[in-house]
Amino acid sequence: MSSQAALELYRGSALGHTLTDALDQMISEGSIDPQLAMKVLSQYDKYMSEAVQKQVKTKTTIKGHLKEYRSVDDVWNFTIKGAVMKLEGSADKHAENVTVDKIKIVACKSATAT
Repeated sequence: MSSQAALELYRGSALGHTLTDALDQMISEGSIDPQLAMKVLSQYDKYMSEAVQKQVKTKTTIKGHLKEYRSVDDVWNFTIKGAVMKLEGSADKHAENVTVDKIKIVACKSATAT
């Protein structure tokens, strides 16, 4: 998987979809050209990756029933049913448990891994 493809994973988030939709609308209205939109998305990819690496300090442990898993081009997809996530190191410094019906995890090899 290329490092650019790894960075583009953040475009699949709610924030990434919203940004893409807004840029598409601005292109349609003639407010910006497609090249500028691509530059904006490239910067979004870069800064999201940096922010996650530098600012996320929470450790998460997940327990549940593995429903599905697959790997394509070093990108792993896991679907877990009845997941209980234990969040440690959050702002209040106490472990917190969160239960969800289903969670999908997408993981890939880090572009900066050594």
